Amino acid sequence: MKVVGRGRELALVRSRLDAETGGLVLCGGEPGIGKTRLAQELAGQALALGRQVVWGHCVETAGAPAFWPWRQVLKAVGADPDVVLAHDAEVPQDRFRVFDAIATALDRDGLVIVVEDVHWADEASLLVLAHLATQQRNVLIFATFRDPCPAVADLMRSAVRIDLHGLSADEVAELVGPEHAAAVTSLTSGNPLFVTEIARAVSDGTWRADQPPRSVRDIVTARLARLGDDTRELVRTAALIGRDFDLDLAATASGRPISALDEATTLIDATGHRFVHALTRDAVEASLTTAERRTIHRRIAEAMTDSTHYADVARHWNACGATKEALAWTIRAAGDAVDRLAYEEGARLYRAAAALEDSHEIQVALGKAAYFAGDLTGCVQAAQRAAELARTPEQIAEAALVLEAAPGAGVNAVATPLCDNALRHDVSPATRARLLAQRSHLAFYRGEQHRLDELSRDALDLARSCGDDRALAEALHARQEACPGPAGRAERLGLATEMIDLAQRTRSPRGAMWGSLWRIHALIESGELPAAQEELPALRLACDRVGGHVPQWHLDVVTACLAQAQGRFAEAQEVGRRAYDRMRVIEREPASGAYFALQCGLACHLPVSEDGLALARHFHDPPPRFRLMSKVTRAFLLLRAGFRDEALEWYRRTGPLEEWDLPAFFVLPGLVDAVLVTSGLDLTDDLKLVLPRLEEFRGEHAAGNGVAYMGPVSLALGRGHLALGDLDQAVTDLTTAVDEASRAGAQAFAAEARWHLAAALRARGEDADAVQRAADRAIRSLGMTAFTTVELSSREHEVASLVTEGMTNRQIARRLVISERTAQNHVQHILTKLGFSTRSQIAAWMSTRPSTPADG
Repeated sequence: MKVVGRGRELALVRSRLDAETGGLVLCGGEPGIGKTRLAQELAGQALALGRQVVWGHCVETAGAPAFWPWRQVLKAVGADPDVVLAHDAEVPQDRFRVFDAIATALDRDGLVIVVEDVHWADEASLLVLAHLATQQRNVLIFATFRDPCPAVADLMRSAVRIDLHGLSADEVAELVGPEHAAAVTSLTSGNPLFVTEIARAVSDGTWRADQPPRSVRDIVTARLARLGDDTRELVRTAALIGRDFDLDLAATASGRPISALDEATTLIDATGHRFVHALTRDAVEASLTTAERRTIHRRIAEAMTDSTHYADVARHWNACGATKEALAWTIRAAGDAVDRLAYEEGARLYRAAAALEDSHEIQVALGKAAYFAGDLTGCVQAAQRAAELARTPEQIAEAALVLEAAPGAGVNAVATPLCDNALRHDVSPATRARLLAQRSHLAFYRGEQHRLDELSRDALDLARSCGDDRALAEALHARQEACPGPAGRAERLGLATEMIDLAQRTRSPRGAMWGSLWRIHALIESGELPAAQEELPALRLACDRVGGHVPQWHLDVVTACLAQAQGRFAEAQEVGRRAYDRMRVIEREPASGAYFALQCGLACHLPVSEDGLALARHFHDPPPRFRLMSKVTRAFLLLRAGFRDEALEWYRRTGPLEEWDLPAFFVLPGLVDAVLVTSGLDLTDDLKLVLPRLEEFRGEHAAGNGVAYMGPVSLALGRGHLALGDLDQAVTDLTTAVDEASRAGAQAFAAEARWHLAAALRARGEDADAVQRAADRAIRSLGMTAFTTVELSSREHEVASLVTEGMTNRQIARRLVISERTAQNHVQHILTKLGFSTRSQIAAWMSTRPSTPADG
């Protein structure tokens, strides 16, 4: 039957086909409105253009395997779904490897994918659809949904939406003829399926205007009654299997021959294994009594004994009241879903199993599935319920180990008492080692620094002695967290080697990744930048073997840090931004935190970027342990950008220096930022307080967890003493900084140290020309644009100083007793000479300059 009343919609999809434009098109409307018919028309036009078209159907029953529509699509393009979807997961983010694998398998120019009924899709399949919508530029995805569909709101950010409505009276007349059009339009509200069914009744002579059907269900029920007994029974059995049904299964369960289906052409489409519409199947099911449904469901379940569609089997056993069988198959289905990384579906099925008969084992499995699905609330609730149902010490420990320590306080508030309770019981050495490691993680995030050493050391000693590799891996992580800063660096290098050895023995690429990362972080903190650079290939290999976005983010973050430290600024900016874009859709907090830190490192030698300024002004609320660090770094970036008042405001929010408690791995970067902020804001009293704290780390390098490098500590000490007018100590420190930065391979920091050393020497009345020339050469060579070597005249320097104070052109004119136009010209000349575009850049540049102009 021809398509009526869909000219505009057909033109839209045809235009995307003609333009070979990919992306996601969502087509929605009420049941029977014509979504499938429009999809069929799209498919026909695509095939006529020589395009490949594949279909995936979401099913209305709760028993379909995870990723069901995508398994159909992958099979249709010739890919093996089991191979594409076969990935192990150690952390929740590993699932993105599956999404990437699906995207790679479907990355074919001109491919058209039709996914029907996404309102029935499992959560994992919806996540794949959202991923493909943003990744596939040459593949057109046409997805239909029934209103209302909450999932569409999330998909609309990367989709075009088509909403279908009822046909007009004239359009209805094209289908049923003008004599019946008014009555049919009134009866059906223009619903194309209802209209089409009536048109068929008009055609076969069964239409009676005086006794019209009230719904599609009435029409289907009447047709079902006219079928023979074998056909009716086969159709009724098929309806309980689903809209898409296995014909052999329907025949076996009903005991009727497949040939009986030949009579049901008005109910079953041309494929022979699909109802013409979901409403058709619904109508057939509605015609059954409760007793008939239970009987047929049991027959289907018994016929599916060898099926791998575990959730479907469970559904049929549950529908016929066989609780014991339903429970066993539901647990089996949940485990299969989790194995396929469809964690949301696994959690749903475990909840269904718990509703049948709850147990400690089910709640532990539910908690793990919820954690991997990102449902922390569900994970916490499952862990608490598992603890309530626990009957042995090992079960109590299993409940405690469901939860993992996190930066936020919510999960930890539940995990800590569960872990403490488990540790009071007599458990196996491996379990106790894991509990101690867990408790150490919790202490780390709770700020219980005084407990970290004992907990992590006990965990590691026990794990080593019991010989359990899983416990050892967890204990190594815990101990690594307990050894921050310079004092723990040697031990962290040893832990890195032990983790790499364990990874080789257990063939764990993730363990190799962590070992390599720990080693690189320690080498950066040691100022051994070339050695850290040499470790990158091993890290890259491990990350590639693990696969997925998160390992690549770790690689990009440390690569950007090394590039920033060694003065390869363009590379640092490019790789750092790539890392941020890669991770922020998965976990925003670590993505933003690492990128924020990198912006601080870059701002040491470049003007503050737009990204850096945006983060400084709109950075999200960080976890409690990082709130102080966030305020200090915000103040630093805003000061570097020339916004002194805002910088001062954020610095004031940090509270008294005596009460500062910086994150363990970021003490040195935090103190360096504090020195630079207090000296830049002329906060002499605070600067005098912070310098002694930094003095304790003389000879070290300021870096934290491989996110940014802030140079040798001696550089910050020298700048602080220079700001206080302690010129002899400043010269000593800055001379040392030149040497330490040069040996570290941090050439930009060596140039910066020479720059400030020249200023200190001039302030002492000594010749600084040679030092200044060496600094200028390096600054030009490295592109350190925050330290441009262009000099200003006395008047320009005076105007620039007033710009730094935040004065407008009018205020500058009044201060210097010149016209406002002259003041404006001076500012413009300064911008042009320095190659800047904003007054804030002038202010940032002035903060790096000596206090006297070139001709002064």
